[in-house]
Amino acid sequence: MSDAIRVFEVGPRDGLQNERQILATADKLWLIRSLRDAGISRIEAGSFVRPDRVPQMADSDQLQGALSAAAISGEFYYLVPNLKGLERAMAAGVKHIAVFTAASESFNRKNIGISVAESLQAIQEMVDTATRAGLQVRGYVSTAFGCPFEGRIPAVQAQKVIEALLALPMVQVSIGDTIGVASAQGVDAVIRPLLSQTSANRLAVHFHDTRGTALANSLRSYELGIRTFDSSIGGLGGCPFAPGASGNLATEDLVYYFKEMGVATGIDYRKLCEASLELHEKMGGSHSQARVISSKALQAYQVNCQKNTAWDS
Repeated sequence: MSDAIRVFEVGPRDGLQNERQILATADKLWLIRSLRDAGISRIEAGSFVRPDRVPQMADSDQLQGALSAAAISGEFYYLVPNLKGLERAMAAGVKHIAVFTAASESFNRKNIGISVAESLQAIQEMVDTATRAGLQVRGYVSTAFGCPFEGRIPAVQAQKVIEALLALPMVQVSIGDTIGVASAQGVDAVIRPLLSQTSANRLAVHFHDTRGTALANSLRSYELGIRTFDSSIGGLGGCPFAPGASGNLATEDLVYYFKEMGVATGIDYRKLCEASLELHEKMGGSHSQARVISSKALQAYQVNCQKNTAWDS
């Protein structure tokens, strides 16, 4: 294996939104700067959602202002649920947005209160507005493999929603395993037919590690041609609106896994782990997700640092 992978870091948004502790804007700025220093250039920084529903993201406009003032380069994406959120994002100077829907009707209604068809119509309007303003748009399809309310989602059902987003002028569509139920066989069933219609570069995968299968599913996706992987520093995250959704695939695990197979990531693994350890301290050393800051790669790094070895060099 030699083709490089690209990490799309979701920790500052998808990760932190699931934590009870609200990280200060200055600490979020530090985190994003640290991720950039480690070599990650595409980062989900925040969201323009209702502050009463997701108070952890209430400072996204201030964060975007701080990023601009600090002249930190990179592609910083912000999740927007509707036109009102898009207007707020544009007023804050955001240049990259992410829009979302789900493969499951039940999840979509629980999450944003409308049907999948209605959400696709709303996304069309947002994409039209955003592209006219020169913004780049990324799409998410949640529950592409399974839903906490409906159970297993047929591959064809997920593909129809993904195809609807691919028909819009988006840079990429991320296929999400929101509750961590995907298998290599399920990855094949959803992704392989899509690759006969679109470039693999327009697809990304977003795995949760509920059952410890995120890396196996990442490898299968790589074998199919996918090169962009969503992950979260320290495995932070889940979904506050999906019962049973545990942490995201840890960026440290993803980078370590592919690095050891000889696949380039463009990421400084040592700097990444150092940032993860410091984030752990900034958040008081405990998190709502048991897996956070306990990924195997990070544990190995910690032990190796103590032993003064250069295992990850």
